[in-house]
Amino acid sequence: MTEPKKTTLLGLTLQELTQMAEESRQSAYRGRQLFEAIYARRIEAAEQISTLPQGFRAQLNQSGITIGLPKIARKFASRDGTVRYLVELADGQTVETVWMPEGDSGEAGDGSEAGSEALETTRLWNRSTICVSSQAGCAVDCQFCLTALLGLKRNLTAGEIVGQVCAVLNDQQASPPQSRVNIVFMGMGEPFLNYDNFMKAARLLVEGVGIAESRMTVSTAGIVPRIYDFGAEPIRPKLAISLNASNDELRTRLMPINQKWNLQQLIAAARDFPLKNREKVTFEYVLLDGINDTPQNARELVELIRGLRAKINLIALNPGPGVAFQTPSDARVSEFKEILRTAGVPAFVRRPRGRDIYAACGQLKRTLESGAA
Repeated sequence: MTEPKKTTLLGLTLQELTQMAEESRQSAYRGRQLFEAIYARRIEAAEQISTLPQGFRAQLNQSGITIGLPKIARKFASRDGTVRYLVELADGQTVETVWMPEGDSGEAGDGSEAGSEALETTRLWNRSTICVSSQAGCAVDCQFCLTALLGLKRNLTAGEIVGQVCAVLNDQQASPPQSRVNIVFMGMGEPFLNYDNFMKAARLLVEGVGIAESRMTVSTAGIVPRIYDFGAEPIRPKLAISLNASNDELRTRLMPINQKWNLQQLIAAARDFPLKNREKVTFEYVLLDGINDTPQNARELVELIRGLRAKINLIALNPGPGVAFQTPSDARVSEFKEILRTAGVPAFVRRPRGRDIYAACGQLKRTLESGAA
């Protein structure tokens, strides 16, 4: 006898859960109870949802319906408190998710993604950031990123994206909104190449898990049409653009996607992006020793974004096997930053988090050992 096909609830909206409840001859409000149990309470098994009648729980179980929370297969702890999770999905595919107990904020008070707001509080779980993957692997092929070496395996579902957050929150015993957790869609993959699932996950994190959209940031390598789509969304995280070069020739070398959408198109999309009050576009710039970190590059960057309501997050390359670039010295990073600041561009250096366990920006490669690929 074949087992019933497994249906997962994680990733379903309130409307979808309500429809499912009604199709199961239950009252419509059972959909709301399911929604709250899955997202706000993050219950791991349907039979544990005590607000549902026993008969409905049994019906869900007999129908092969599960919540579908992903499994934490391995986790690695850094000296700085960062935790890298290897998260196993239902088909055996794995992705990486990172917990940063003091955010990913760079210099104190710099207002970057994890943000100065998260630094207001003193309790660790009150100023934490979860870095979430949107794809297994990545197709963008940035030359300085370890994830690019994997290639693209597949897109993640909305449930698998939200599930990473729920699994990590459960493991860390943190509960939004009381614990003011930030989310950055900066893990494995390009979120805008999995746009519909990413956006559905973002809405579920706001409406279900209780994480404000102002506490979420998405990073794109520059999928220009989707930047315009994203600006029209009624609920959306903040926008970060992975720039990494000051001219087209250099950016095409480092990020082949620049051949499809060049800097002129990308910066035009950033200028057209509808910013909210006090919001800025973040440009992320990974500094590679002797490649894109010269004073001339800094001056070109100033001219490139002149007039934009923007800030620059500078990231000294996080090294790894298979990446043919070197990390610049602190002096070179400081010189680059000061040129930007002198020209009136808000620029901040993001301090690396979890570099010793391959959890820092650009290092996610499903590494099974903490210090080796």
